[in-house]
Amino acid sequence: MEFDPVLIARWQFGITTVYHFWMVPLTLGLGLLVAVMQTLWMRTGNEAWLRATKFWGKLYLINFIMGVATGIVQEFQFGMAWSEYSRFVGDVFGAPLAMEALLAFFLESTFLGLWIFGWDRLRPRLHLGVLWAAVVGSWFSAYFIIVANSWMQHPVGVELVDGRPVMTDVWAVLTNNTALAAYGHTLAGAVSVGAAFLLGIAWHHLWRRRKDGIDTVDENGRVIVGTAPDVPGRDEADHTVWFRSLRLGAWFAVFAFAAVAVTGDIQAKLMYEQQPMKMASAEAACHDGTEFSVLTVGNLDSNDCADVTPVIEVPGVLSFLAKGDFSTEVPGVNSLIPEYQEKYGTHLPEGEMYGDRSGAEIDYQPSMFVTYWGFRLMIGFGALAAAAAAFALVVTRKGTVPRSAFLSRLALWGIAAPFIANSAGWIFTEMGRQPFVVAPNPDASGIDGVFLYTAAAVSPSVSPGELLFSLISLTLVYGVLMVFELRLIIRYARGGVVSAMPELGSRRTDSRARLSGGADDEDSDVLAFAY
Repeated sequence: MEFDPVLIARWQFGITTVYHFWMVPLTLGLGLLVAVMQTLWMRTGNEAWLRATKFWGKLYLINFIMGVATGIVQEFQFGMAWSEYSRFVGDVFGAPLAMEALLAFFLESTFLGLWIFGWDRLRPRLHLGVLWAAVVGSWFSAYFIIVANSWMQHPVGVELVDGRPVMTDVWAVLTNNTALAAYGHTLAGAVSVGAAFLLGIAWHHLWRRRKDGIDTVDENGRVIVGTAPDVPGRDEADHTVWFRSLRLGAWFAVFAFAAVAVTGDIQAKLMYEQQPMKMASAEAACHDGTEFSVLTVGNLDSNDCADVTPVIEVPGVLSFLAKGDFSTEVPGVNSLIPEYQEKYGTHLPEGEMYGDRSGAEIDYQPSMFVTYWGFRLMIGFGALAAAAAAFALVVTRKGTVPRSAFLSRLALWGIAAPFIANSAGWIFTEMGRQPFVVAPNPDASGIDGVFLYTAAAVSPSVSPGELLFSLISLTLVYGVLMVFELRLIIRYARGGVVSAMPELGSRRTDSRARLSGGADDEDSDVLAFAY
């Protein structure tokens, strides 16, 4: 049996990258929310905000560590399975990736270490400052990665020299309009992930307090906060932690979805200009028109327009997404394929880098099934998460959650909604670029040929067997890491605030100094917080 090395390499990169990306938005979003909580503690002196900072900070650190471990593999894959791609983009990617590693990631990791071990060792304001610096570092890190990815979507600031793009304008690369739009969209999506994480776990803990009879409600449905003297940490401050975390997460989720919608609209209009085939494929739009497909049935996976039938369409919406009006016809697949063939050819060039694929016919249409449903999963689950957040704001306005086990389970499962939306969006973005790994820039006639087919990007010296072995190995390793991360997060999330502040289980006073890790607290140890 013969295996296609391009297909295996793509599966390998897709599996490891999507799994790594699950950590990224949670790190970006949850880090911001933890910094907000510590800021509120500093401003108010309210013990509940300190507890919230330490509890959510613990989960934030677990996710960050796993993100670092899984992210390292991405660097190795470029040289191992995608050496031709690395040669092609190396001169351009060098600058943003160096900035990401030396400036952003170094900044993030250094200040996060100071925050972990700085409780009671740094002045409170300085300690808060290092957390904000770590969060800003992570956001800078994301920007430089987005810059590199966006150059693949829309190459700018280069010229072709001896068959390779050479960067001539670093500022054009760093301010690529595709990068600016994608960055805002990515950050908004990350905040929605962190917010849903807060909402789901906080809802569960409030429900547990209701279920255990600690909190009750009066005849008007308003909460009567109770305590459980025999259970460490289950006091009135514990209720405040979960209630304020839930409300904070719900508000951030609503605002994040609004930002996602605005930035997504900007991206859609850029996509229409820069990658029209991606837009057409995402709509299963075989013919020119203005209609947005709400539902199309048939064999979308065949990429044959004869096999798909629109069932529900809304006139004008596709035109609005693409051009901001309701009448401009958006070109369909049947119109775009001849244009692509005229510009870029009908067959792969002859050459060593293409191997057995030299001269093969080029299919310029990406997978209609992946792009069509990826686009709808992204929008659908994003809207679902926003609706859940709005519902939570309404039903918790009297101080607690309903005593419904079903709603509690739904809140926990709802944490997955923005994760699915983010993942579907990235899969749509990357798969919709095919058959290019570096898509041509139509505004500059491909900048004198600056584009690269995916078929030419794979390492020629790596055999299909070696790629298959690495695919299986990395998938198994990542699967094990997933199990460990989920077990750690579930363990500490179930344990509540006490899991992050073991001193609550042994203290007998309500001393704020001891809660904040004061020097006179014999039970306090920063290593306990860092596990």
